[in-house]
Amino acid sequence: MKPELVKAANEVIQNQQILVNMVSRRVRQLTIGHRPLVEFVPGMGHADVALSEIANGKLTFESTLGQNGNTSKDVVQFPGIIVSKKTKKAA
Repeated sequence: MKPELVKAANEVIQNQQILVNMVSRRVRQLTIGHRPLVEFVPGMGHADVALSEIANGKLTFESTLGQNGNTSKDVVQFPGIIVSKKTKKAA
């Protein structure tokens, strides 16, 4: 991936987790044969095409949090993992 494309896409989508998910989903689509939404140079990677589409405003996302009665109270946090140390048994 080209760093200038990552920076340009990051200006449009500030949340890095959302940006990564958008790029990975779009790369999957391009891999199976979907057409790019922007003009590109032959030999350009799928990730670069996806980042170009995001930077040019061709791809957006919509948050569903808060719709259909969903509020932040309904979001269940994943529990943390508790790791206990193994103790050696006396012989």
